[in-house]
Amino acid sequence: MKLVNSLSCRYHANMKLFKKLFDKIIGFSKKFSENKRRLFVEITVVLTLLLVGTQIFTGSLRVEVLLGLVFLTYGLCAYALRYDLAGWEYLTLLTLPTYYTVAVFLFYFLLPERWLTRLPIALLYATGMYAILLTENIYNVAAQRTIQLLRAAQSVGFLVSLVTLFFLTNTLFSLHLPFYMNFGLAYIIVWPLTLQAIWSMELILPLERKIWYLSAAISLIIAETVAVISFWPIRSTIAALFITTVFYALTGMTQQQVLDRLFTRTVREYLSVLVVVLLIVLFITKWGQGIQ
Repeated sequence: MKLVNSLSCRYHANMKLFKKLFDKIIGFSKKFSENKRRLFVEITVVLTLLLVGTQIFTGSLRVEVLLGLVFLTYGLCAYALRYDLAGWEYLTLLTLPTYYTVAVFLFYFLLPERWLTRLPIALLYATGMYAILLTENIYNVAAQRTIQLLRAAQSVGFLVSLVTLFFLTNTLFSLHLPFYMNFGLAYIIVWPLTLQAIWSMELILPLERKIWYLSAAISLIIAETVAVISFWPIRSTIAALFITTVFYALTGMTQQQVLDRLFTRTVREYLSVLVVVLLIVLFITKWGQGIQ
């Protein structure tokens, strides 16, 4: 009972700390950030510093820190994109920055405890988060009127989605969970990323029924692939790379189909990448050995 009370007190104390920090950051942004790009830079710097600072936490505290960082990322991104942000956009526009933070946070603790390895990841996170904020801002504007930067934003958003999925699936395979847990967690990971990636092609709200169906079908296929890969004797990094390639091929072709640009040559290009990666994975798999 004493242990439960102690954990409860510590949890509430940490939540109060995160709330105070969030209030201070919002106050700072209101005072100094009239320019949107400047606000994006400030949010990126704050989140990057918090990410680097999380390495001082160990054990069960990491869960609380992760939850705090998730809520903070979602809240700050919602504040930065607050103009014209409504309805389903709280899902479609804020999924990627939140998932990206979770992915890098979890991957961060898989790295050796050396600044030489963790600083590059922090720089990668900062670059990616700033790019995400710019991308989501373009989506937010493009949903109201045509904008020339939309194609570039779609490419950047898809690239960051691939990086996010790679980090998340690498962490998932590193846990060596049973195949059925990998299946369920993979579906939870993939579905929101697929939904926002397909939606970004048309930016139509409310979400059309075909977007729900397509994202659900792709997520199911990838989750089943994750369950199968769970039995293969390959490293988690290689497994994550293969799953990311499957996501790239299926989601990429679906994006082109939504735009009515899915030609035979396009299908051939996506499938060729998938086949090449599959052959590489089959070649380097150490058959007959245990799961690594």
